[in-house]
Amino acid sequence: MSAPIPGSPPVQAAQADAPAHYEDDSAETPEAEEKLRSGIQSIEVGFRLLEVLTQERRAMMLRDLALAAGMSPAKAHRYLVSFLRLGVVAQDPVSGRYELGGFALQMGLARLARVDGVKLARIALTALRDQLDQTVGIAVWGNQGPTIVHWMESSHPAKAALKLGDVMPLTNSATGLLFCAYLPRSKTQAMLEQALSDARLQHQPGVPQNAAELELLLDEVRRHQAARVQGTLLQTIDALAMPVFDANGDLALGVIALGQQGLFDASWDGSVDRALRHCAQRLSYELGYLAPRS
Repeated sequence: MSAPIPGSPPVQAAQADAPAHYEDDSAETPEAEEKLRSGIQSIEVGFRLLEVLTQERRAMMLRDLALAAGMSPAKAHRYLVSFLRLGVVAQDPVSGRYELGGFALQMGLARLARVDGVKLARIALTALRDQLDQTVGIAVWGNQGPTIVHWMESSHPAKAALKLGDVMPLTNSATGLLFCAYLPRSKTQAMLEQALSDARLQHQPGVPQNAAELELLLDEVRRHQAARVQGTLLQTIDALAMPVFDANGDLALGVIALGQQGLFDASWDGSVDRALRHCAQRLSYELGYLAPRS
């Protein structure tokens, strides 16, 4: 080995001894921020297979699964091999069909154990109120009936004397009709009998006076998967209420929107209906509800 040339800088340490250099994606540069936003495309592509298996009620052959996910069988198989190793997907050793695996179940159970429906709804209703600029709220079933637990007013508050903790009437409010339509009758029967008796005494127009009239209204609620009143509870005030279901298919809570007639679109498939329905369906999904196929 030759001696170093006098006056030259010392020889650098071997590359193997030098600390490895890693690209720091957390650096505050436009390129790093773009990488963080872009994510990992292959994960998103493979996730389409899991989405299909989540929606499908039975195990699937590879060709059918790949077709539904929009990819070739060979490509789908590569992803499924990894998912099988991780336990996210399982394969029947006889038929070769694929379905969700045990780890997918554990993830779902962990999510359900931590989810708070009212908390999720409170967050969702902030965006909904801003989108519609209408008064919105959340109701749950309490000891005395459907109870308002969250309320957000629009920039033009409706003249509705409602406050947190209010219990809504069963037969002449959108909230009450919603809960009557979807709760077991054993929970509502005694209250309904009293409400119908009061309605007969007060002769309220547009309010059911007997069980037959009530059932017609509740059938309409179930048909539309929403309850609506127009000036029934409070004059000049219209309201819509949508069901949010839990993982068992039971009614977890109701989301409500109301407003002044002339400023509130109470029509079926109108702007409020569509936005409120989308919000309720998204919340149901977050709570683990899988809607039946039509």
